[in-house]
Amino acid sequence: MPAAAWVVVAVVAVAALVVAVAASRLRALSRRVGSFPCHARSAGNPSAAFALGIAHYAVGRIDWYRCWSLSPRPARTWSRERLVVTGRVPLDQAGQHDQYLVRCRYDGVDFELSMSTAAYAGLASWLEAAPPGRRDLVL
Repeated sequence: MPAAAWVVVAVVAVAALVVAVAASRLRALSRRVGSFPCHARSAGNPSAAFALGIAHYAVGRIDWYRCWSLSPRPARTWSRERLVVTGRVPLDQAGQHDQYLVRCRYDGVDFELSMSTAAYAGLASWLEAAPPGRRDLVL
């Protein structure tokens, strides 16, 4: 076999390994207890695309992971004390049934999340279950 063929085989093998690791990571994240599909984008640009992701409730925080990434660490982490929901809009008019556009603020930075109505109910409950004195977090 010529050397060029070995290079092609090696590149294909490495690509297949990367895809397998990414798919395994995605499956593991989505099967965790307390995980839900949650897509994120910066606020202010409604034409911007959402980054696909999976959010996971942790102790006092939400960790958000990009769907197609190899990183074992979350791309974003929002602590319960500093996360504020500033509004929500049902996306039924946009043809996305059972979805909410949730506007949030974290440390003065506005962003938007897209999630199912059940996931929003869980988020609102999680925020409202904050320790006493922190009940102003949900609209």
